[in-house]
Amino acid sequence: MALKVLSALDAAKIQLYHFKAIIIAGMGLFTDAYDLFCIPPIMKLIGRIYYLDHHNSDKCSVMPKETQYKTTPTAVVSTLVSIALLGTAVGQLVFGRLGDRAGRRRVYGLSLGMMVLSSLACGFSICKTRNCVLVSLGFFRFLLGVGIGGDYPLSATIMSEFANKKTRGAFIAAVFSMQGLGILASSIVTMVVCRIFAVSSNEPKSETPDEADLAWRLILMMGAVPAALTYYWRMMMPETARYTALVEQNVVQAAIDMKKVLDVPMSEIAEDSPIRLKPLALPHPSYPLLSKRFLRRHGVDLFCCAATWFLVDVVFYSSNLLQSQIYHRFIKDNNDVNGYKLAFKVARFQAILAISSTIPGYWVTVYFIDRIGRVKIQMLGFLFMALVYFAIGIPYKYYWSENISVGFMALYSLSFFFSNFGPNTTTFIVPAELFPARFRSTCHGIAGAVGKVGAIIGTIGFFWASRNEKDSGKPNPVRMTVALVILGVLCLVGLLLTYFLTRETMGRSLEDNEIYEDELIYNT
Repeated sequence: MALKVLSALDAAKIQLYHFKAIIIAGMGLFTDAYDLFCIPPIMKLIGRIYYLDHHNSDKCSVMPKETQYKTTPTAVVSTLVSIALLGTAVGQLVFGRLGDRAGRRRVYGLSLGMMVLSSLACGFSICKTRNCVLVSLGFFRFLLGVGIGGDYPLSATIMSEFANKKTRGAFIAAVFSMQGLGILASSIVTMVVCRIFAVSSNEPKSETPDEADLAWRLILMMGAVPAALTYYWRMMMPETARYTALVEQNVVQAAIDMKKVLDVPMSEIAEDSPIRLKPLALPHPSYPLLSKRFLRRHGVDLFCCAATWFLVDVVFYSSNLLQSQIYHRFIKDNNDVNGYKLAFKVARFQAILAISSTIPGYWVTVYFIDRIGRVKIQMLGFLFMALVYFAIGIPYKYYWSENISVGFMALYSLSFFFSNFGPNTTTFIVPAELFPARFRSTCHGIAGAVGKVGAIIGTIGFFWASRNEKDSGKPNPVRMTVALVILGVLCLVGLLLTYFLTRETMGRSLEDNEIYEDELIYNT
């Protein structure tokens, strides 16, 4: 016999608080995307400021007019991205475990606070010399990654535990879709800041003035604003009723907390039996995390969640392979173009891509996730991503390397659309639904951390495959062909894992996973 408070959660109508929770929980994902996608244009500015055609590698930002500009090396860009991803993996593991041990609400504000402070600190990266700036920027980006990583399991778990079972997938997908708005916001902020600085500059149009060193810092710091605005509301959120009832074993408090946020009569959520009102009236779990009993009951699910997240992140973060080609074709990095204009063009390209493919992919998932299910969407996404990478990779050396056309751009956009209307979104959703409440946040963090290891591998692969041919300025076509075909194969592997191992969670109550030692979910 199920607890009334949990049955009421599963059957609750959509209310204003659900949408409020989407905004509050989604701000961490918004900041994640903002931070990741503001890096390409910022690296263009840093290249103009700190990378000069001089033998001295530690010049300051004061540049003589005859200076020949260089771009930020691919190795530096990849390192900065990888450092943030490493921090994200650490944050997912640490905060995921804390979310199950100390409670979702108690550590939720801490992760957001780390994001806000670290975003601001990135803008205050110490010194004005190249090495000092890059080292301090990398350190603060690692801390930012830890905060962002902590937000992944907590946001997904909190949204899944507040939602009803009929629309739970759409609500979690809506939280994740805040990444799309973060991508768009980073592009808009970058374009506005660059245009304002360019208009106010008295330097010739071909020069990058000293004030550009302030512009990129300001762009990074602006990412802290939306997250900071939701900090109060995040701290005011009550603990989820599912955590309170099933982990803390306090059914009375669970009913009180639920009444605070949802318009449900107390008679529908308060228990009738006096025995069931006592804390600890529910049976304690008898097996710990990663024990033999845990692995027997949940090991396949955890492996599948982690493996598919790993595969999609390798592919998703390797999309930079194609960006390097597009930038070479459409965004000329010539010395007669100053840093503001160059960063503006990169940000404009990212905004167009977000509007045309990334954001639609997120919201198509929101619409269909509770209609056709997680497994079908994930399989569909992996399949079409594989087809796209094969279509680009197989003829790359003989056609695409010299012919960046509308067809290439269409295929590139489709790779983002089917990533988001596919495994990039579903791998965030499924771990928040498959595991018992006492392991839910931890298992989501483990799966996400494995995924971020895949993201680091994808970033390193981008560095290897996009190394330019001598004197041509173009990526090596053979390496690009091999890398793109490998990405297609990885998508097919993800398709097979999804088909054979992933369990469908659409329409199921989260309490279906509450299997205790006596095989009963609750006391009767």
